[in-house]
Amino acid sequence: MISVEQAIERAEAAETRRRWVSLAELVGVAGLIIAAISLWMSWADRRADVAEKQAEQVSASKARTLVTITATLSQDGTLMTLADPAHPLKDVEVTFPQALGISPQSGLLGPKIESSWFGSALLKLSDKVHQGRLPVMLTATWWDGDVKRTDRAIYEIGWVAGTRSLGILGGRELHMRGLMLSDRNATPARLEAAWARLKPAG
Repeated sequence: MISVEQAIERAEAAETRRRWVSLAELVGVAGLIIAAISLWMSWADRRADVAEKQAEQVSASKARTLVTITATLSQDGTLMTLADPAHPLKDVEVTFPQALGISPQSGLLGPKIESSWFGSALLKLSDKVHQGRLPVMLTATWWDGDVKRTDRAIYEIGWVAGTRSLGILGGRELHMRGLMLSDRNATPARLEAAWARLKPAG
C-alpha cells in the first residue's frame, strides 16, 4: 500500500515532468518562430537586392541613352555644329515654335543649326528687341550597335540682333550666341509653352 508521503512525491514528480514537457514545447515553438522570421528576413533581403540591382540597371541604361547636345559656334554666330561626346549622332532635327512658320530643319552634312533657318522670321516678330532666347525641340538619332535610338529635348538658342555687315542692304541680321538645355521632357505642347514664356515682346 502506498503511503500518503509516497503519493505526494509521485504527484510532485509527475507535475515536474509535465512542466519540463511544457517548457520543451515552448522552446520548440519559439525556435520555429525564430526560424520563420529568419527565413522571411532572408527572403526580403534577397528581394530588396534584386530590386536594387534592377533599378541600377534601368538607371544605367537610361543614362547610356541620354543625350546632352553641345554646340560649337562659328566666329560670326551664323552656324552651330552639334555633337554629343557620348554618342555618335547621326542626325539632329530642329523643330521651331509654330508662330515662326518654319518646318523642321536638319543639317545635310551633319548635325547643325543655321541662323538663316529662323533669323528673318524671328526678327520680323521682334523688330524692337535686340537679344533673347529661342526655344527649339532637338530630336537626336544615333545607332547603339544595331539599334537606332532617339532622344528628344528642348533647348534654348541665345541670340542677338545687329545691323547687317553690308550697310547697302540695310536692316538687321541675327547672330547666335550659344545653346542651353532647357527641358528633357520635350513635347510640342511644352515647346509652345516655352515660346510663350520667352517670345520677344515687340
